[in-house]
Order: sequence, then C-alpha cells, then structure tokens
Amino acid sequence: MDHMTPRPRSSFMFAAMAAVTAALFLFGFAATVAAKRPSHHPVHHVTTRTALVRALRGRIRHVFVIYQENQSFDHYFGTYPGADNLATAEARSHGFRQYDNIGHRWITPFRITDPDIADTAHSRPALLAKMDKGRMDWFVGQQEYKALAKHSGLISAQRRGLLTMSYYDCDTIPFLWMYAHNFALYDHIFQGMTGPSTPGNIELIAAQTGATQWARNPSQAVAADAEGPGEPVVNDSEPASGPYALGAAAKVIIHKRQYDQRYATVMLTLSGKNDSQATHDTQGVRKDLAHEAASGREPIAWYWYQEGYRGPDAIPARGYVTHHNAPQYFGYLRHNHVFWNHVAGLGELLPALRQGTLPARGVFYIKGGDHNSFGWRPADKKISGFLGDDDHPGAGDAGRDLSESFVATFVNAIARSRYWRDSAIIITWDDEGGFYDHVPPPQFEQCPDGHPCGDGPRLPFILISPYARSGAVVHSVGDTASVVKFLDVLFQLPALASLPDEKPYLPRGPRDANARLTDLLGGFDPLRLEGRKPPIPASQAEIDDAVVNHFPVRMSCKSLGLTPVKLQGAAQIPPQGYAPRVGN
Repeated sequence: MDHMTPRPRSSFMFAAMAAVTAALFLFGFAATVAAKRPSHHPVHHVTTRTALVRALRGRIRHVFVIYQENQSFDHYFGTYPGADNLATAEARSHGFRQYDNIGHRWITPFRITDPDIADTAHSRPALLAKMDKGRMDWFVGQQEYKALAKHSGLISAQRRGLLTMSYYDCDTIPFLWMYAHNFALYDHIFQGMTGPSTPGNIELIAAQTGATQWARNPSQAVAADAEGPGEPVVNDSEPASGPYALGAAAKVIIHKRQYDQRYATVMLTLSGKNDSQATHDTQGVRKDLAHEAASGREPIAWYWYQEGYRGPDAIPARGYVTHHNAPQYFGYLRHNHVFWNHVAGLGELLPALRQGTLPARGVFYIKGGDHNSFGWRPADKKISGFLGDDDHPGAGDAGRDLSESFVATFVNAIARSRYWRDSAIIITWDDEGGFYDHVPPPQFEQCPDGHPCGDGPRLPFILISPYARSGAVVHSVGDTASVVKFLDVLFQLPALASLPDEKPYLPRGPRDANARLTDLLGGFDPLRLEGRKPPIPASQAEIDDAVVNHFPVRMSCKSLGLTPVKLQGAAQIPPQGYAPRVGN
C-alpha cells in the first residue's frame, strides 16, 4: 500500500487524481492511505482487491451510519496531524487569508474552544459564493454580505463573518479526535451536492438528489435562485408527505412542498425480493421494483432511527427535524409499509443494541435532532438553547459537546454489544455548514442554475471498525454517495446507476457506479480482515460514561496524547470582534 503525504493540488488536478486512483484500483489497491504509525507487516502482504472484498463480506454484517450536521473538515480537523490540513501549501493558496470588509483587515484561521456557536450561511447560493469557483477565499466577505442583506448590524455581520474562519481541535472535540486517532480518518470526502442539509440527507441513501427526475421531467427543474421545490433537490423545502414537526408544518403552509422524489434508493435494493410488496406511489421506480423483486435476493434489514419520531401518524416529539428525514422525501418509501415500517424513533435503537435483538445483517442510520432526549444541558447554565444533539450550530440547536456525547453514546453502545465484532461505524456530516475549508471540490454534471451539481465542500468522515486501519488518514476522493457505493460492495447490491429506471438518464443520476468516487475500502486493514493481524478491541472505541455525560468534557489533547499541528502565520487567538454567539 502506498503511503502518501498531502501535497498541493488545484481544482484542475482532480481529473488527474481520479485517473491515478482508478489505476491504483486496477493494480489491486483499495485506496491511498497515509498511516501515522508504521505497519508491522511489509507492503507486499497487501491483498488484492478481490480478496479484500471477499474478506470484508466475511467479516462485516452490521453497518451503522451516524449522520451529523453542518461542519467542514477544516473546522473540525484543520490541525489534525497527517491530514490535508491548514498547514499545507494548498491551504496557503486557497483562502488561508481572507479579507474582512467591515474591519478592513485580513483574517487567518483561528482556534476556538466555545462549544456553543452561531450558525453561518450554507444555502446553495451562499456556498457557491464562498467557494468562489474553487478559490475558497470568500467565506468571510460573503458571510458579512449575507448578514447585512438580512438587515444585521455591522457588528453582528462582522462577528458571523469571522466565525467562518474558526476551527476546533482535540481540546473541544476530543471524542472525534480519539476516534480518528484509533481508527481511520478520511480527508477527501465531499458533500455530494452544494447546498444545505436536505440534499446531503437524500444523497446518503440515493447517491444523487434528483438528477434522474430532472432528466425525466425537465419541467420540474429547480429554479435558478435555488428556491422552492425542484429537481435536483438543492434546498431545505419540506417533503411532500408528513409527519411534520410543528415549525415545519407552518413552513409547508407558507411555501410549496418539495416534489415527491421518484428514483431509486439503497432501501429499494436492500429490500430485494420484498420490493414486490410495494404497490403505492411507485411512479418512477416501477421497473426498479420489478427488477429487484424478480432477483429473488433475500432482503437485508435497514432502519432509519431519528430523534423525535413517534410514528407515521403521530405528531413528532420536540427535536424532530422534518427535512432531515431522507426516506420521507420518497413517496414509495413513505406510503408502503414494507419500507416505512423501518423508520423508527431514536429511542428504539439503544435497547436493541443492549438486548442483541437487531437483525443478523443490516444498515442502521442514526440521526439526532435540534433538542436532545438524554437530558443534556450546556456546561454554561447561562446559555439558553443549544440543547440539540445533531451538531447543527446555532441558538435553538446543538452545541459541540452535546453532539459529541450523542455520537459517543451510540459508539459506546455498539462497542459494548454483540455486534462490535462484525460492525463498521461511519461518522459523517450532511453539509459543511458554511465554515471555511481550503480544498476545492471535484466537479460533476451541471445543474439547472449552470453550476456543478456536485461536489460541495469537504466534510469530516471517520470509519470505526475492528478491521479499520488504526491511525490512518485515507486520502481517497469520495463524497456522500460513497456510503451507498460501500453498501453496494459489502452486500453485493446492484448499483443504483445500473437499475432500469435510472440507467437511461446517466450521467444525470446516481453516482454509486462512478469510478471517481471511493467505495471506502481504503479505510479497512486487509490483514485484519484476513485474520493475519488482531482486530482492534472494542476498548479503543469506548469512552467512560462519566466522561460522555459530563459537561464540560473531561478529556483533552493532553489526556489523549495528541498534538495538533501548528499553523505558521495564523492568528494564535481569536481576532478582535469575535463572539461565538454573535449577539454577545
């Protein structure tokens, strides 16, 4: 396996990188990985891809996807050793210094320790402007402009602009840094569609956000200003069907609902021969359903667990965010019991893990909300709001410490369960939240607004498994669709791009067959999969409950033995005018 360190690249180099990645696969390499610790085995022991996949299928039976909100890679791992971080030459040439038009000064990335911070603009137009055609240099200025356009005062607008250049390290998000250190961190995974939360959630299960539907029905093209319903989905318009959180219900009355999404999802392929039971609202996927029903494949279980969900006809509890429930956007998933019976409240998963009652094989999505059900409160009792656990910044939503505890609660439960020995846990985020990241994303097909349909900015992405490459930074290029691609490989599912209702419209449509995107295999250790190296023990994933449930967190860079990289020429403290919650 090649060991490569980050090197400068421009937005024009992604095609060449993809070609190199494809060539490595042809020669039997699963990914390009940089390890922080040397392997005890010589390079010539690395397995072929065929053997790697065979071993993977023999080991992994349960996949858990913990899917959080709104953080860029640099915002969380910008000083992580060995990653493509803010200390690279690439960062120096892509927005490391950004101009504060209100303060008439240059701003460089700066470290913060405040867990409770304000939100920043992350609509499609805002993100496109912040990325500035791959220059990645207008996060501060665009944020200030957006705030002023919404009639914020100069001080408030400047504070929000400064916030885009902030970053955390292991003193504030130690759990995530521990997972990255003990398992595998991917540093080139991008959000599949430039936009806010909903597109990312849909991409997670469909490897697209509606390009197939746009190709099939051009009249449904999303408006050039990215507002209202339209294909592909690029905004947070509420789904066509409920249940709706109370706030979402009001939005549905005022604004048009999103179109019913009518294209394949991995839920359709996972369900195999059970697709024959889907008889309602099947327009757009009838051939797909028939294809899978005729396959005779036994179904593989899947569940979508979401904070605040109480049932198909019940008013959700506090914390439920309607536009984060990806299956709810698809009429054939929502209106057929064979699918919707697999959408459940978050509280159902922990007892199932403790009691060992999960299906023998399956995929389990874990989604928090804007109010936690665990009774957690911020350490600073004077702060109101910030009670969410889905990591979405902003008053009335989540703090970093509560969100980390949410992740750790479920990682602990999996590590202590019978499922640890055959599990893969993916921790990632739906969009980058408007915070600075220096890596220009790859570009795919054009959307109706003339901008690329993908990719959006870079996201944090961690793989936890007994069979992971411990202490590795995986440089393979992928996006949110890589999760679907991984499930395709692991469970021998047909690619969504190969199904009869999608294939005629390619390249518009699902990207899970796209050779430019990793299938995540680079995060797994072939020697562990083949039994020639001990698996990572569950203790490496566990964090004491007294630590997980205590705020402020009793863990730090020092206690972890980790040293963030130092940024030359960067601010050592937040700049004058910085305020974490803007209105302070």
